[in-house]
Amino acid sequence: MDVRMLGPVDYRPTYEAMQAFTAARTTDTADSLWICEHPPTYTQGLAGKAEHILAPGSIPIVATNRGGQVTYHGPGQVVAYPMIDLQRARYFVKEYVYRVEEAVIRTLDHFGVTGHRVGGAPGIYVRLDDPGSHARLPQRPQRRAPAVSTQERNPAPNPEATIDFAGLGKIAALGIKVSRHCTYHGVALNVAMDLEPFSRINPCGYAGLQTVDLSTIGVSVAWPEAAELLSRKLVTYLAP
Repeated sequence: MDVRMLGPVDYRPTYEAMQAFTAARTTDTADSLWICEHPPTYTQGLAGKAEHILAPGSIPIVATNRGGQVTYHGPGQVVAYPMIDLQRARYFVKEYVYRVEEAVIRTLDHFGVTGHRVGGAPGIYVRLDDPGSHARLPQRPQRRAPAVSTQERNPAPNPEATIDFAGLGKIAALGIKVSRHCTYHGVALNVAMDLEPFSRINPCGYAGLQTVDLSTIGVSVAWPEAAELLSRKLVTYLAP
């Protein structure tokens, strides 16, 4: 994988460059991982609802073609864009998401922080009262029992109304796009940010969801160190 440490870059031209890279790539194109940091920007996913953007002020809003709702990018956040040919890697989108999340979990573990998954809410979360706790969350993803009747196959209720984030803070957000079996967009890990802009949106479409960074939970680490570690974990866990 070609790893590019881009450092601070504007969001929109980076987004456009990812689209161009993906459109131009062939079966022989090497996978790429871009690691960067953006100036204050709100990005809205394809399913994004305007009511989740509460008071953006002077921070620009960029409409994108990734999945999900609104999120915030800003200084002190490590943003990783893996551009992977899933057909060549021989795994599907669901496993790709799991692998990206696992790379974040392993990065956090290096700093003594336990990252958790929450069923129905992609991204990585930490316990606010004890970020190092390994205790399993009741909100963790659960394996569903096989359906035994037509009625039991009904769609699940709106996750925005059913997911319990009590006691949790979101430390990494995930949003992806897959085109011709190739991924772009990616994951953002909060390291040492001004978190106030998150209060002006419903992060990822969830009203009241608290957002945290490593600094908030007592981990002091420089952006380059966090960026290098996350990039190595992604290279490892996204391997074919």
